[in-house]
Parts: sequence; structure tokens; C-alpha cells
Amino acid sequence: MRPARPAERGSARRLVVAGRVQAVGFRPFAYRLAHAMGLCGWVRNGAGQVHIHLEGEIEQIARFERELIARAPPLARPRLVEAVDVASEDARHFLILPSENDADPQVHLPPDLYCCDDCAAEMRDPGARRHGYAFTNCTQCGPRYTIIESLPYDRSQTSMAAFEMCPLCAAEYADPLDRRFHAEPLACPACGPRLEYRRDSSALCGDRALAATVLALRAGDIVAVKGVGGYHLMCDPANAAAVRRLRARKHRPDKPLAVMFPERGSDRLESVRAAVELDPCEARTCADATRPIVLARRRADADLAEELAPGLAELGVFLPYSPLHHRLLDDFGGPLVATSGNPSGEPVITDATEAERRLGPVADAFLHHDRPILRPADDPVCRIVGGRARTLRNGRGTAPLELDCPWRFRRPLLAVGGHQKCAIALGWQDRAVLSPHIGDLDSLRGRELFERLIGDLQRLYRVEAAAIVCDAHRGYASSRWARGRGLPVVPVGHHVAHAAALAGEYTQVRRWLTFAWDGLGAGLDGELWGGEVFLGSPGRFRRVASLRPFHLPGGDRAAREPWRSAAALFWECGRDFSPRAAGATLARQARDRGLLTSRCSSVGRLFDAAAALVLGIESTSFEGQAAMRLESVAADTRDFVPLPISRDRNGLWRTDWEPLLDVLTDADRDPGWRAGVFHESLAQALCAQATALASRETFDAVGLAGGVFQNRRLAERVLALLAAQGVPALLPASVPVNDGGLAFGQLVEAAHLQADAAVAAAEEIM
Repeated sequence: MRPARPAERGSARRLVVAGRVQAVGFRPFAYRLAHAMGLCGWVRNGAGQVHIHLEGEIEQIARFERELIARAPPLARPRLVEAVDVASEDARHFLILPSENDADPQVHLPPDLYCCDDCAAEMRDPGARRHGYAFTNCTQCGPRYTIIESLPYDRSQTSMAAFEMCPLCAAEYADPLDRRFHAEPLACPACGPRLEYRRDSSALCGDRALAATVLALRAGDIVAVKGVGGYHLMCDPANAAAVRRLRARKHRPDKPLAVMFPERGSDRLESVRAAVELDPCEARTCADATRPIVLARRRADADLAEELAPGLAELGVFLPYSPLHHRLLDDFGGPLVATSGNPSGEPVITDATEAERRLGPVADAFLHHDRPILRPADDPVCRIVGGRARTLRNGRGTAPLELDCPWRFRRPLLAVGGHQKCAIALGWQDRAVLSPHIGDLDSLRGRELFERLIGDLQRLYRVEAAAIVCDAHRGYASSRWARGRGLPVVPVGHHVAHAAALAGEYTQVRRWLTFAWDGLGAGLDGELWGGEVFLGSPGRFRRVASLRPFHLPGGDRAAREPWRSAAALFWECGRDFSPRAAGATLARQARDRGLLTSRCSSVGRLFDAAAALVLGIESTSFEGQAAMRLESVAADTRDFVPLPISRDRNGLWRTDWEPLLDVLTDADRDPGWRAGVFHESLAQALCAQATALASRETFDAVGLAGGVFQNRRLAERVLALLAAQGVPALLPASVPVNDGGLAFGQLVEAAHLQADAAVAAAEEIM
């Protein structure tokens, strides 16, 4: 590297770079770039920004500014927010200075990064110092979000602070020509985290721990393995007995189990392709740096246990994202089940003591390590719909999800989401941040993490909420918490939040016609909604259409007992229907007396009814199971039943589902055809509703929001039908379409309500 030259008099410039510029090797990159151009000065971290002082030739400084953005590290997302001429400091070298806190910090929290190809190759190199080391990393990979105590992002403010670097690691850390230059989680076998295998009262460390884990997995055992954001429960996916034991012990009889596959050969997806069919978009998403779980169609000849996803056509697959995962899969010689290490519905467990206590009844053994996980992050989940990856669950690698807003929040807001698939969000200035998936709030641990993450995100981003936004349903744990804080509370309707989340992701659309279809949520009229259509924009949405309502017996039990939805449809039409399920007679009697019955307009419950009638499903063990099985068996058909649309006495357009009942109960027709007709009929009905409204109202695009549109068959058919009519249609991508995106939608709606209120107040004064 050539020595830097002294600056010419007057040629000094100060740059401020925002965006994702910490924990991605941006300072080392700026250091090397400055030296290559013969510039003097310094670079340092602020709280979320990088500050650069440059001295040298004017032409080289201008070139530096251009290439700083154009040639940034692959995982960086820099924005040059300030570039001003300043007085010379008579610099003679270019240095990396200690971090400082900014007076007005623009904090960006980096997500956890996958093990890069260089580190993976080095780990497999017998001659390398870190051969086989399960915690290797560099500036382009390794843990971030899960180990950061506070910002600026320096080792002393991470859970790696307790690991003092050995002389060799310290030399790499200080060498600007080394790819580990200022890699904060830097470590090696001599000075870094270590593995420990525990079984009963015995313990093994290091490579012996890994070897014991592999032997246990080959023997058909279940091992709880500590990873980046928490524990996985692992077993051999080709061993049906092991998979059945995992299901029985975890009390998870049907919910799909994700499988992690090793990278092999020139095509890193070779082993994945042996199990599932990958289209080009699925392949790109699977190999993405975030390493999400991708739902893909299972191959008929896959050498894996049928019990991995009973009754479903798809399997959740993903690649290893940590060095430890690479070691395990390489040594095991094949894929491994890698499902969340938690009691079902709770947040993933991160602590060794708690893991042994809570997962002891499930796991035969434990593979721990001593790098603390400061906050949990479950694996993200994606599904390809309409040729694009759609996030179903945000987590490790994708969250916190930071979004820029083309509006400004009048005051900092905290949004607390819903009750299931809970995530929280912060909104301030022109920024919004959506947390990783927390889980359901039924459990004490879920509610504890919910509260801890609320404090954690505000502290890390240095934002103090002045008001709380919550779901309009007062019974949600999140809503109860919000109303007990002593801050102003802004309630937002469940389905309005779904519509607003979509609008917040696609801000170029000014006026929407959005179909918010999901299971159940509190309606603004006191009923239960789930098949709603909204016209307008955030802060000004108007409900214009819905599904024909029906009286649903059994309250919350209906979500896990699809026969109740089927019975409700027949009873609503005055038709005979006698389910074999226990309690059916009592349910009918209670309905007739108006007890334990709710009037609802839910498309999600309509799917449950169809699954009960077509597949005979009377009960389910997890949310959405009936609809997922119905989608899996649905045949490709363009046959459909036209569903009438009429206006009720309140002027609301209602789509009538009654004509579907005869098709759904036609025992002479194949179940696959009946399921296919059901999907096609709903897609055609949605497009007919949009066409009817287009003749009376104006809108720029049709939106699809709510958990029902996780259904690829339905969503893609709707997109195709609308495209054929020349109607733009949009579906969420980075924000989950299900309740995991509610908190962001709550922020968007509340921000626009604030803005409208401010305008109204100003007009009153005038």
C-alpha cells in the first residue's frame, strides 16, 4: 500500500454516511479506499453513522465520494447524507479513530449475517488456523443483532467482550489488508467461544462435543443445538421414528418441521434439489445472504420421512448460515431437521440453563456454546408468490426490518401488534422498524419477551415512545399492556392495520382497493371480521365490501375445530347439517339460543369449512392447518361457481358463499377438484368484486392483505386474473402479510391519523 500524501491547502472534506454502514466492514473498506487514493484523514463510527474526514487532491476526494457508495461492501447499504468542505487538520496519514456517540444519532441495527464463502472455505481447509472452528467470521459475516449490547458497534459493547483476543487474532483485527480488519466478533480456537456437549451428567468439549453430537444424531436421537439466535431441535429427517419422537415429545403432531441441508459441490443447492423442486426464484431466495426457510414443493422421490410435513405438498428448506451448522451437516453427511427450540408457540430459547430445563423432556442431549445470545431471533420464513419472495416470518438475518417512510411521525410511536405471530414496531422521524417475530402472547414467556423487546428496541434506537398504537381488540394481551402504560393509546382496527401495512410498503400508490382477508379480528362494528374490502389510503380507509356474515358457534374453539365453520354455513342457510364431532348438538342448541356464538365475515373460517367438507377435517393442531391441507390437494382447474354480490341495507357490498356448499359436499366428485373449484371461485369472486367497485369508485391498485393471502394458489390466481384485466395488484413482500406485519400497519395508520388531525386543527385555527 503506498503511503498517503499530505493534503493540499484547502482540500479537506467531511462526509457523513448513514444507512447500513456498521457491522458490515464499512470502516475498513473506507480505510483501504483512502489509502489506495493517497488520501489522509480518518474514519470513525458514530451512533449509527460513519464520519469520514478527507484531505488530499480535490480530484481524488471527488473520486473517493463516488466509489465509497458504488463499491461499498456487498452487505452495506450506505447513503451519503452530508458532504461539506472543512478546514484542514494537517493530516499525514489515514486512520480509524475510536467510535463516538453522535448528538443526534441515526441508529441502524445490523441483522445477523450468514457465514460467507471465504470463511466456510477456510473452515474446511486442513491447513488453516481456523480449520473446523465453529465460530469463525469476518467483516462480511457472523452474528450482529443477537450479540449487540449497545451502539456504536464495537466489541466492548457486544457479548464477545468477555473473550479477549489472542495475539494472532489481535494482529488480524489491526491489519487493514486482512478481511478480519475490525471484525468485532473475531475469535479462534485459542481465544473464542467453545462447544460443550451434555448428556445426563456427562460433558464433552470442543471437537469431542461435535463428534458426540453427530453420533447421537446418527443413532436417531434428538439434540438441542445452540445456534445464532437460539436453540434448534435437531434430528435425522430420514429417520421416521426420530421425527415421530420429536413430534410426540414436543406436542407438535402436525405442524411442519423445517430441514437444513448441507452445501455440496459447485451447486450449493444440490442436496436441496434432491428433496424439493426449486424454481429460479426459490433457488435465489434459498441462497440469499439472509438464508431464510423457503417453502418449496416436495419431490415424490425425496429420501425423507413423510412425517416432516404430514398432509402438505411443501417442505420448509434452508441452507446453513453459521459455521457450526456447516460443521454439523458436513460431519453428519446429510440434512438435519432444524426446528425452533421452544415449547410450541413460545419464543425460541437462548439460555443453556433454561434450555435444559424447558427442553429436557424433548431432547436426548444438548450442544451448548458459551457465546451469550442477548436477544432471540427465530429463522425467517419465505414463500414465493407471483415470482417474488414474500416474507411470512421476519427473524434472524431479516430483522429488525428498517423501513424509510415518505412521511414524518409527529411524535415517536410504539406499535404492539396483535396476539398471535406478534411483532412490535417503532416509528419516529421518517423511519419505522419492525422487530423480529416474537411468537404468540398466550404464554408467560411470550409476554415477558414482548415487554423486554419493547424496552430493548427503544434503548438501542435511542427512541422513547410518546404514544402506543394497539389493536382495537381489548382482549389481546398486547392491547391490555398498551392501556396500562399511562401513555396515550391509539387503537387501530385489525383489518385496517393489514391494509395500512401494505400501503406502507408500496407508498407510490395513492388510492387503494384492498382486500383484507384473514381468520378473525375485531371489527369496528362489534362483530368479527375477516373478509373485508377497504377503499382509500391510510388514515382514510372506508369499508366498502365484505363477505356474507354467518353465526360461528364456539368462540375461539372454531379456529381449531373446522367442523364448527362448516356447520355454521349450513345452519345460516337453514339447511340440515349434522357433524359427527362431539359437541355438535350442544353447539347447535347454543347457536339457536344465541349463546357462545359470534357473527363473523371471515374468509379464513370459510377455508376451514371447505376443508371440513372436502377432506373431513374435524380438528387441527395448529393455526391454518386446514387451509394448508386444502391448498395442497387442490387440483388445477378453471371451473368455478359464480358467487353473487349484492348490497345490504347499510350499503355494504356482500359476496355470498352459499352457492359453494353444493360443490363442496358433492361426494361424486374428486376432493382435489372440489378444492380446486373452491380456490378458483374465491379468486373469481374477488376479481368480480373489484370490477363491480371499479365502475363506481376510483383506485390506483388492488391490494391483497391478511393471512389468507399466504395461500399461493389463491394469491397467484388473483394476480393473474387482475393482470389480464389490466388492473395493478400488489401483495406484501418484506412485511409479513399475516399478523406479523400488523405492528407496522398500526404505525402507518396512526401516523396518517396524526397528520390528518394536525391538518384539521390547523384549519380550525385559521
